[in-house]
Amino acid sequence: MSGTSRLILGEYSRILDDRYRLSLPPELVDALFPAEEEIGMLAKERAGCLSLWRRDTWQERIAAGIELIRHKLAAHRLEGQLSRLQVFGRLLSTRYREVRIGERGRFVLPEGFREFLQVEPGSEVLVIGAAVCIELWHPEAWRRYVRKRMPGFQKLFEQLSA
Repeated sequence: MSGTSRLILGEYSRILDDRYRLSLPPELVDALFPAEEEIGMLAKERAGCLSLWRRDTWQERIAAGIELIRHKLAAHRLEGQLSRLQVFGRLLSTRYREVRIGERGRFVLPEGFREFLQVEPGSEVLVIGAAVCIELWHPEAWRRYVRKRMPGFQKLFEQLSA
């Protein structure tokens, strides 16, 4: 993975303004993006959650898999899987988009992504440091996620730090 080995951590509450702009906490922006970079990749992750990645990290993350699928398609190894391939194409077409991170870490939440996150102007958005990316959560989806996952935190910590 490209970028720094610095973990991106923190939990912040932000309000989406009337033009669908969201201001990210400077400490998270500084951890994710080098000073000269201003383009990120916004991705739909799970219901009520978007993730924001460095462009180069995202491209590395997805390019190898897409290339493998292209080779399988060219070699006719996906015969009989047309409907699965179409589902993949539909989801990939809507899954991610470049966003420009402006001054003060502000960016416009694109149409389609705001609907996926289920937010309107004036809505609260939780901005979470997810170690390798920044996540944007609908508050209720975040509460459900934390309630479900927190009991396994100690075991996860021990596994990752062993």
